[in-house]
Amino acid sequence: MERVTGIGGVFFRARDPEALFAWYSEHLGVPVNEGYVVFPESHDTHWVPFSRDTDYWPAEKQSMVNFTVSNLDAMLAQLRAAGVAVDERIEEHEFGRFGWATDPEGNRFELWQPPRR
Repeated sequence: MERVTGIGGVFFRARDPEALFAWYSEHLGVPVNEGYVVFPESHDTHWVPFSRDTDYWPAEKQSMVNFTVSNLDAMLAQLRAAGVAVDERIEEHEFGRFGWATDPEGNRFELWQPPRR
């Protein structure tokens, strides 16, 4: 059985993402890096406030979680076999492969297979 290997990131809507980055950087020392935060000590966990009007996930949801997986294709096949709503699109980038699915409450989540190191 495929399992997630960790949290790749937490994405949420914000009225003013830039101001929020600045606040968290100043008060908590969050390492801001051009529109996102990566915690290298936490195996590259990302923390990203998105614009309120993002269409990256459904507008009625405040946030989306990105889970890391070791085999994206196997995980997506497993989810489909279980009757889970899985997006047919898979994106491939230099920083890994991505797929999406939706839980029973309508929360879209992202699955990320990082590149082999």
